[in-house]
Amino acid sequence: MEDEEEEAPLAVEVDEPIELSSQNQLSSSPPKDGDVSVGVTVITGYLGAGKSTLVNHILNSQHGKRIAVILNEFGEEIGVERAMINEGDGGALVEEWVELANGCVCCTVKHSLVQALEQLVQMKERLDHILLETTGLANPAPLASVLWLDDQLESAVKLDSIITVVDAKNLRFQLNEHRSSSSFAEAYLQIAFADVIILNKVDLVSPEGSGGVLEELEEEIHSINALANIIRTVHCQVDLSKILDCQAYDATHITRLEALLEESHTLSTQNLHDSGVRTLCISELRQVDLDKVRLWLEEILWDKKYGMDVYRCKGVLSVQNSNQLHTLQAVKEIYEIVPARDWKKEEKPMNKIVFIGHNLNENILLDALRACAAC
Repeated sequence: MEDEEEEAPLAVEVDEPIELSSQNQLSSSPPKDGDVSVGVTVITGYLGAGKSTLVNHILNSQHGKRIAVILNEFGEEIGVERAMINEGDGGALVEEWVELANGCVCCTVKHSLVQALEQLVQMKERLDHILLETTGLANPAPLASVLWLDDQLESAVKLDSIITVVDAKNLRFQLNEHRSSSSFAEAYLQIAFADVIILNKVDLVSPEGSGGVLEELEEEIHSINALANIIRTVHCQVDLSKILDCQAYDATHITRLEALLEESHTLSTQNLHDSGVRTLCISELRQVDLDKVRLWLEEILWDKKYGMDVYRCKGVLSVQNSNQLHTLQAVKEIYEIVPARDWKKEEKPMNKIVFIGHNLNENILLDALRACAAC
């Protein structure tokens, strides 16, 4: 069986400090090669699911990319909020740097993640991608919020996607944990926030890597998060093109979202389990008033109106007095609505929003969306 404690990848010790640019702040040190930001992929998952296996696979692969991996060690005693703070020159910096034989970089961070990211993007040799393994952090939402729209990081880095690694053999047990516990199962949150889900160790469930058991597991995963792309793996051997540069938070990259919204079957799922976590899709043909939509979203995202807890939200909007398709995306309390492109002639402008969350009420959400229709 896979073990979370594995041999470290072949590495070369860095004898001298990694050379940074002369500027200390990201605001005065724009990304090289124009406006291109460095993508950050957050890797989460249960202990033993295979996160370290995935990281080692990426670090040992001859992919020709210069990838940095941040292994964070901030836990409950430090707190996510403190880890997000840039503590300045006097703050705790990256604890250890190791440069790998294939050109990748690995580091351990115990305090300021923002500061570690600043150091990485200011390295002399430009990075192609950054991976962040969330050891000891059950809920990736705070990280996602900071990496997605945080002013400290400006445009030097961008959140590319959240990847959740799940153990095919033990997933059902992990999802059922909350039934005998007063706490909410971490597995639900990790699946709900994911853009890509790696269903690992499929060989321990079905020797051929297929069959009814795996299909049932995928159905259960999609009942929680119908938007996530599921990839079956053994030892996390996955094509890197499927997990890097996903652009899941890029408003102009909406191909996958469009495809999902055009699917004939509904994205809404019933509560196949008693957690109350589900995917729900609502639609409205009439154009909407953008100010009303913003007020409505702030009520449910910020004020938790009607007792609903929205984890993720994606959609397209047909906005009053605009011929542009607007995209909507939210992670917990943070949301963004931006024009993406003109509506195509063959398209029928409409509003379609997918919610992933806890205690979602379809009738209330649909009535509220209809109330946002322009008069």
